Amino acid sequence: MSTWMTAAEIAEAKLPGMPTTKRGVAVKAQAEGWDQNPALARARKGRGGGFEYDVRILPTLARMALLQREITVGVPAVTDPAAPEGAPVNLSDRAARERDARLAIVDQFERFASGLPRLRHMAHLQLFQDKYNLRSLRVENWVLELVPTISKRSLDRWRREVKEGTINNLAVDRSLARKGTGVLDQANDGKVRTAILALLAQNAHYSAGHIRTQLESMFGATVWVPYTGAQPGMTKGVPLPPVRTIQNFVKALKADNQVVLTKLTDPDRYRSTMLPSGVGSLRHISQPNQLWQIDASPIDALCTDGRHSIYACIDIFSRRAIVLVSKTPRAAAVALLLRKAIMAWGVPVTIKTDNGSDFVARDTQRLLLSLGIEQDVSDAYSPQQKGHIERFIRTFQHDFATLLPGFVGHSVTDRKAIENRKSFSARLGQTEAETFDVKFSGAQVQGYADKWVATMYDQREHYGLQGLSPVEKWNTANYQPRMVDVRALDLLLMPIAGGSGDGIRTTTKFGIRVGNRHYATPHILPGTMVLVRQDPEDLGHVFAFEPDGGRYLGEGTCPEVAGVNPAAFMKAVRAVQGETLAEIAKPLKRMMRELAKGPTPIERALQISAQQDQTNVVSLPQAVEAQTTRQIDAAIAAMDTLSGNRPTIALDDATQAEHRRLIAAYEAEEAAQEAEAFEAVQAQQAAFEADRAAELAASLPANVEAIETEKSRYLRAVRIDRAIHAGEDVSPFDAMWFGQYQTTAEYRGQKAVHDDFGDIYLS
Repeated sequence: MSTWMTAAEIAEAKLPGMPTTKRGVAVKAQAEGWDQNPALARARKGRGGGFEYDVRILPTLARMALLQREITVGVPAVTDPAAPEGAPVNLSDRAARERDARLAIVDQFERFASGLPRLRHMAHLQLFQDKYNLRSLRVENWVLELVPTISKRSLDRWRREVKEGTINNLAVDRSLARKGTGVLDQANDGKVRTAILALLAQNAHYSAGHIRTQLESMFGATVWVPYTGAQPGMTKGVPLPPVRTIQNFVKALKADNQVVLTKLTDPDRYRSTMLPSGVGSLRHISQPNQLWQIDASPIDALCTDGRHSIYACIDIFSRRAIVLVSKTPRAAAVALLLRKAIMAWGVPVTIKTDNGSDFVARDTQRLLLSLGIEQDVSDAYSPQQKGHIERFIRTFQHDFATLLPGFVGHSVTDRKAIENRKSFSARLGQTEAETFDVKFSGAQVQGYADKWVATMYDQREHYGLQGLSPVEKWNTANYQPRMVDVRALDLLLMPIAGGSGDGIRTTTKFGIRVGNRHYATPHILPGTMVLVRQDPEDLGHVFAFEPDGGRYLGEGTCPEVAGVNPAAFMKAVRAVQGETLAEIAKPLKRMMRELAKGPTPIERALQISAQQDQTNVVSLPQAVEAQTTRQIDAAIAAMDTLSGNRPTIALDDATQAEHRRLIAAYEAEEAAQEAEAFEAVQAQQAAFEADRAAELAASLPANVEAIETEKSRYLRAVRIDRAIHAGEDVSPFDAMWFGQYQTTAEYRGQKAVHDDFGDIYLS
């Protein structure tokens, strides 16, 4: 309301007790000397000049009429600044509306009273009460419905509540005053109420009739409630309320106990929508690739080649995402998802996963360990611990999968609704693909998913990123990613041998066994434990590493699968392994010869023992007692006869010389017999081998030659070598073959053995 009015405006308002013409108002103002009070009259600015007057100069009835026209009870009141902020508020909707209505009345009363400064406070209260109750004031309907009449006492009390900042005391919900006093609330010390809650938690589909039947079975047809007006503790029996009363009570009970009932009947919904959850728990993530979260879920759409799953990865810092569409959940899909993400973003520091079998599989753990990535596994049944990827998958399902032909809904209810778009007769005989109009294969869905992520999701502003898109957030970091050579990454992604287990094999003389195949390893000696990886696109080769995967040992080849001549390949393997062994054995043989020239092992041990410091402890002589028996005495007598008491005969020089001759002749005869026996054995062995060779040659076809062994080739080389040194004729073919054979590792290995064992090795 304007507080200053001209004479024309006062006349136009037609106020009680005031002239209705401009001239009449001017005469009254001059007669009463309005313009003599500078606080209530001032010169009018603008065209025409004159005076304008403060409404406070008008008579009380006129001012009251002005206030009635200006005030509208129902305009929302402004809360008193003195009211404490953050005070706990737990009001029902009815109570909040009652409070707002009283605040609106108090606010307009203050305006009404300020316009009548000449009246006292009680007069203000009386006038406002009368005007309000007589509907002389403009009052909005919602205020009249809640507060149809007022009293001076109530109005004055409301004013005090507002000034003291306790505006919530103005809230009134008369139903709350009676809450908790009904029969079902108090019956049997609250046990009836608890039983109803338990029944609802057990089966939310119980009707009021079902519940009443169960209550009657548990408590009988009569329940006991407190006896009002009697001594404390006294009760009276009342009939069990009817179904309608129980129906209303159950409705209110469900509303008041929604959280606890949801927790008991639908734990997943409670965890998703009601469980207290913090905001910003990952604000310590300050750069890209510091933390990834990955998870998987079946796509809510069918493909022409069956239903697929989505494997998704999200970078927590930027919210960038990558998806992989896979036919079946398995560790290989996790590996491919990581390859795709690492090639695009670089290597992360930590990856958060759940404890699903594909995420905690040995292959997945081995891959993460090889790449230097820390894995953080969530607790079982705790999806809230990786909420970012859970929300992304929900976004993917609702924003992307919903648009796909073949969409089957997000729940069983959705699926049924989609099926019902066609009548039962129309669906009869149709395949699932025809029912849901499936058009895309898994590969096509993958292509569309990649485009959706790149052009829509990654470009969309995110609330959690302060309005930035994931791509913009990534670019603000000025981050330099850690990249991995694609060849090394592909090798680390290769499955381990056998497809399960730890992939550890022990090399044997046949090589490395994988399944029913043997992979020969020229550079890996038998007995070596190796970690084996196999290229799924080349089953003829495997790659061997140390058991921890830290060093590459060599390649294994299965000649049958690789398309290599097995005999020629194994010959080459033996040659390479012979060279390897010769290099290893060469310094060992040298040391063995040096050891043979020196003291024997027992002499070395005694020498070391003699060099050790002796202890200062000296054994003192002890008194001993001789042990004697008849047999001991007899033995002593015999030894005395053989030693001290036996006469010694001295030999002359001729006799000693004859003794030496006889000993030498005996030793020579013994050596000749040994040599003769050895030659006989050699001759017998040679004859046996000759007969065996002739027999073998006779049994072979004419166009097949007998297989040469390593030793037979070396024997041939020895014969040629000795013939050359003896000056005998050697054919050019044998000489050329001998020259080439001398350059092979086989010859060097055989010659080393020959040198160690002499010609006995040739037998």
